[in-house]
Amino acid sequence: MSEKLKVGILGATGMVGQRFISLLENHPWFEVTTLAASPRSKGKTYEEAVEGRWKMDTPMPERVKKLIVKDVTDVENVAKEVDFCFSAVDMTKDEIKAIEEAYAKTETPVVSNNSAHRWTKDVPMVIPEINYQHTAIIEEQKKRLGTKRGFIAVKPNCSIQSYTPCLWAWSEFEPYEVVATTYQAISGAGKTFKDWPEMVENIIPYIGGEEEKSEQEPLRVLGTLKNGEIEKKQGLVITSQCIRVPVLNGHTAAVFVKFKKKPTKEQLIEKLRSAKSLPQELKLPSAPTNFIQYLEEDNRPQVKLDVDYEKGMGVSIGRLREDTVYDYKFVGLSHNTVRGAAGGAVLCAELLKAQGYITAK
Repeated sequence: MSEKLKVGILGATGMVGQRFISLLENHPWFEVTTLAASPRSKGKTYEEAVEGRWKMDTPMPERVKKLIVKDVTDVENVAKEVDFCFSAVDMTKDEIKAIEEAYAKTETPVVSNNSAHRWTKDVPMVIPEINYQHTAIIEEQKKRLGTKRGFIAVKPNCSIQSYTPCLWAWSEFEPYEVVATTYQAISGAGKTFKDWPEMVENIIPYIGGEEEKSEQEPLRVLGTLKNGEIEKKQGLVITSQCIRVPVLNGHTAAVFVKFKKKPTKEQLIEKLRSAKSLPQELKLPSAPTNFIQYLEEDNRPQVKLDVDYEKGMGVSIGRLREDTVYDYKFVGLSHNTVRGAAGGAVLCAELLKAQGYITAK
């Protein structure tokens, strides 16, 4: 590729915006050229705008430090400088919907980490290995928006990444009833322990809106694109509880599954270990070589040992065993701000570029 695509980050000063910046440093296809945030950051260098609030464990990339932050609401001015943008804005749901559509209507594709458009009928909600076919609905969206190249694509909630890939890998055995309890890291709330000292040695058994997302979003991801619509997965029900735990990065899930066609444990493990899809075939830059690893040890997966598997883009599964009430139970782990947030969005953008939806202006 002779020239990298020019990328804007909307909501660049928040934790997910920072993760986008760190992940895109030295990216082979994309280059961050424009940063936008709330009006209070306008006109500051990025270094000034996030002074004392850089939350990544790697240093701020040198090349973004002196970029002047733009006002994210100055849509035309930001959009004219980029080929596409990532969205991690911190606004109300209605404000996010409006601003992402405004960017799309300037013929600027938007790949969003936000939840606002996850249930917009013609917006694909993508885990690239699982439902890359859903991006075809973008053509319907462009008709609605009146655009030629502008559109919105979103990634799903971070809480579903540690078990939905298993349900996909095991689809031939027809899972039909799932209980999933997620133990979610504080970075999912955009926090560190410095910001949120009351989480040290504490558990909070409530995360607003997460349980509905954990139960419903997998059904859309696992659904089928038919006649210009994405139909939710039929014959599968999920119930969940979501708990905030004193972990910085990494969402763990304890999951119980019933199957219509009960497999052996060995069949289930083989399906996990052989799980590959279009991102692996295309060798997309952020795609894990192995999407899912299965760990044999009784005490794995562990956050400290396994959260960075495949640079945080892989999913770790362990403790798969038969259950006395359900058919099987297992424990899953995924990195919530990499695979579950910015990294998943970057992989989605790579897929969209490979499919021809994101191009240079």
